[in-house]
Amino acid sequence: MTERDDLPLPDYDHLPVGSLTSRIRTLDAGDLTTLLDYERAHANRVQVVAVMESRLSGLREGAQPSGGDRAAATPEAAGAAAGGSKVSEATSGPPINPPSHGDPTNPAQPR
Repeated sequence: MTERDDLPLPDYDHLPVGSLTSRIRTLDAGDLTTLLDYERAHANRVQVVAVMESRLSGLREGAQPSGGDRAAATPEAAGAAAGGSKVSEATSGPPINPPSHGDPTNPAQPR
């Protein structure tokens, strides 16, 4: 069985499914088979296994691995490293001043 550190995608166990589905396009049939075996033996996520099986079938029918970088930073990690979105005066909502004792004209609210 392949160990996590020997997988063809770095940090495989921490990749979000959306990122994973695009990264497997960079793999050849041998690397994808290794990853599929690892997935089945560990998390065995139905969606991931289905995507990998579909891609493996495509490779066997003549599809070619894409030229992407399998070790590139994930968009999710890039946002986290930058601290996510920043709130500023331009992006904040309007001030909210809720009534402190309810609305006396609304019978559903306490008085």
